[in-house]
Amino acid sequence: MRILQLHSNFIEYKPIQKEIALAEESEKKEKRLEELVVLFTAVEAGDNEAVAKRAIDEVQEFLGKLKVNRILIYPYAHLSSNLAKPANALKTVKTMETYAKEKGLETYRAPFGWNKQFTISIKGHPLAEQSRTILPAEAEKEKVSEAVEAEEKLESSWHILKPNRKMMPVKKFNFKGYKNLQKLARYETSKVRASQQMPPHVKLMRRLEIADYEPGSDPGNIRWYPKGRLIKSLLEQLVNTKMIEYGAMEVETPIMYDFQHPSLADYLNRFPARQYIVKSENKELFLRFAACFGQFLIIHDAQFSYKQMPLKVYELTRYSFRREQRGEVVGLRRLRAFTMPDCHAFCTDLEQAKKEFLIRFKLCIQILEEIGLSQEDYEVALRFTEDFYERNDQFIGSLVEVLGRPVLCEMWKERFFYFIMKWDFNFIDSQDKAAALSTDQIDVENAKRYDITYVDEKGDKNYPLIMHCSPSGAIERCVYALLEKAYKKQKNGEPPMFPLWLSPTQVRIIPLSNKHIGHAEKLADTLKAQNIRVDIDDRTLTLQKRVRESEMEWVPYTIVIGRKEIESGILPVRDRKTGKIRKMKPEKLIREVEEILKGKPFKPLPLQTHLSKRPQFYG
Repeated sequence: MRILQLHSNFIEYKPIQKEIALAEESEKKEKRLEELVVLFTAVEAGDNEAVAKRAIDEVQEFLGKLKVNRILIYPYAHLSSNLAKPANALKTVKTMETYAKEKGLETYRAPFGWNKQFTISIKGHPLAEQSRTILPAEAEKEKVSEAVEAEEKLESSWHILKPNRKMMPVKKFNFKGYKNLQKLARYETSKVRASQQMPPHVKLMRRLEIADYEPGSDPGNIRWYPKGRLIKSLLEQLVNTKMIEYGAMEVETPIMYDFQHPSLADYLNRFPARQYIVKSENKELFLRFAACFGQFLIIHDAQFSYKQMPLKVYELTRYSFRREQRGEVVGLRRLRAFTMPDCHAFCTDLEQAKKEFLIRFKLCIQILEEIGLSQEDYEVALRFTEDFYERNDQFIGSLVEVLGRPVLCEMWKERFFYFIMKWDFNFIDSQDKAAALSTDQIDVENAKRYDITYVDEKGDKNYPLIMHCSPSGAIERCVYALLEKAYKKQKNGEPPMFPLWLSPTQVRIIPLSNKHIGHAEKLADTLKAQNIRVDIDDRTLTLQKRVRESEMEWVPYTIVIGRKEIESGILPVRDRKTGKIRKMKPEKLIREVEEILKGKPFKPLPLQTHLSKRPQFYG
């Protein structure tokens, strides 16, 4: 069972329509409750009466701290993709309700099986938002690393560092003009990761036939439709190209490793991630959560000297695996299986590492810009130990100077993890949740742990410093950020769209009637020859509906062709970005598209050119 527990000033909710056949009878009237704890509850497969009662026991214990005795049990399937059957879920929430009343709690329950509209006001204290996971008693205790356990207890001090290199506590900083930075600070200090509502990008990724949940797999594993696979592949190509240009050597390594390997077992306990466990014969293996293991084992066996350093190794992992908490697994923001570009640089000393750190910092800004995410789209967090800051404050300040705006800083009293400093670029979505994109770390432990050495100028062997960089963050998370950015644009009255190089269909041709299809096909062939992705809407729908659907699919350029256009050779091009119809010859359109796409990777459209021949993947 997954519960998002919110100490609320009030909640107003109204049943709108039944979603399932087993939906309870309910009036479509708005209900308002005040000064209570709302329990957004997802009942999962395997949950039983014992789970229901234990959930209420845990909640009641917490209510005593808040001095609250009123609760609302609100069925909310979006917290999990491993849901119980509706009949069992209804039985379980009814058990919760009955047991809560027996224990003396003033208990209310929202109707089960309905799509509901709600407004909620959450109190601002640190305990107002809590997430709970209640497993059946017989479930095996999850094996987690020492770093995961430590991360949950780790105490940090939070600061804002300004471009003038002055640092002050978060509570003293005036966030006027820095709304997203304030949201990042709140998100990081609260440590509440679960979503209260389904993020907008989930609806978009389905409607645009990009990706969807895979019910036949473990939660957090996604299916990608042809359009989504195209977008994902183009992003992968861009990052791969940038890493090769940077000078990294591409490798490929296994996805599973032996728990008993001495270096790996020790490293596991230093990395804050939950693992998938695989048993094979007499071995217990774990699925990798990054490319570190394989790359470190390769470099352990390599021979190199200071002359080849910084030595850079790169892999695009498809996939990396992390058993994220179910309540946190949502859409493309946080997954259990994801594609991670992972680049390590082996440096001779801290001075070389700091120089490389700055180079990679600037490179990641450039990569996100080429993807379609400007510096306005994310906020930066720097994380370091107190003693590292005292000795390297000028270096840390130089990173902030590159950005030219304040950043959030997390300072640890002492080092627990294997790194002394890291930075991450965080996209802030429409729900005020943050998701890390690009990141880099300075690792001071793993060279010794893996017995990685280099030969210095005197011929002696030394341990290098290792830098861990994901130049874009997970590829799936880039798609999430682009979708959420488009949603924000739509809210501001702008047309939502992908960058042209990522748009599955870049140009759509709509023939007025069947007799114009032949000319549409010739035009399509001309555009295809210039590496432009084009399709033809030849379906027997009204012109208005076909134009409307092109808009709904975010097609950048839409061309309606009839007798007049064939005779004149002038195309009426609907430009989605400007919202205008522009008169253009094919040559001018080609030149314009080529100029915008210059330097970007290209792949042909992985779907039939004619829309009448395509399957429908969603809806």
